Amino acid sequence: MQKKHLTFSNIIFAIFIILLIIPQTRTAMQVAVNKIRVLVLSPSELNVEEQTELGAFDYLLTDLEGQLVHIAIGKDKAVFLSYWATWCPPCIAEMPSIQELYNDYGDKIDFVLLTSEDPETVRSFLEKKRYNLPVFIPRMQAPEKLYGRSIPTNYIIDKSGKIIIKETGAANWNSQKLRVILESLE
Repeated sequence: MQKKHLTFSNIIFAIFIILLIIPQTRTAMQVAVNKIRVLVLSPSELNVEEQTELGAFDYLLTDLEGQLVHIAIGKDKAVFLSYWATWCPPCIAEMPSIQELYNDYGDKIDFVLLTSEDPETVRSFLEKKRYNLPVFIPRMQAPEKLYGRSIPTNYIIDKSGKIIIKETGAANWNSQKLRVILESLE
């Protein structure tokens, strides 16, 4: 009986590896694996010692229609700031939870999703997935404290410009734990 179980496990593992190798199924498999991470990982507030003072600044951006936009960071309103891309499996995996959070908090905090992709590609992605998230393209260098080497990297920045949460990789942004943190920032 033990041998049959190992054989079945080996077959499942082999199928999984093959699906990751095939270009047409690779992204779907990577998104599925990251969705498991989203189910179990909720962002946590940084320890007070780890919270970074970013300060206030105006982020110079363009929207997907090419209009120049200035968004105040660290001035009067908390901000959900996300660096992401349409081709990024962890970004795709966490996007439904960001949309749910935006649906409930979009009028209370500023959502700023940043990508360097072609606006048409992004619009097509958003329409296909039925997301109505505010996506922008940066037109200035981000402050050094927001530099990251991987996507997705997401931040919650309070009204004074302090980074309260920094999360790299897919996470569940619609968790009760995060909602409690956001309520405390209002």
